[in-house]
Amino acid sequence: RTLTEKRALLLRQHEDARELKENLERRERAVRRALEARLDAGALDDYRHFVKMKSSLVAEQRMLDDKVKLGEEQLRCLLDSLPPEQRPAL
Repeated sequence: RTLTEKRALLLRQHEDARELKENLERRERAVRRALEARLDAGALDDYRHFVKMKSSLVAEQRMLDDKVKLGEEQLRCLLDSLPPEQRPAL
C-alpha cells in the first residue's frame, strides 16, 4: 500500500473509534440517568463501585493473562534449550 492509502485507512479507523466512544458515552449517560431515577443513593453508590471495580479487575485479568502467556513461552524456551535426554516427559 502507499503511504497515502495507509493514512486514509488510519483516519477512517480514528473516526470510527471516535464515533464508538461518543456512542458509548451517550449510552453511559442514559444508563446513569435511568439508574439515578430508580435507585436510592446507597444502591447507586454500590453500582458505581461495582462498575469501577469491574473495569479494574478486567484490566488486571488482562495483565495476568499476559504474564501467564509470557511464563509459558519462557518455560517452552527453557525446555527446548535442554538436551533431549534431560527434558521432562510432558
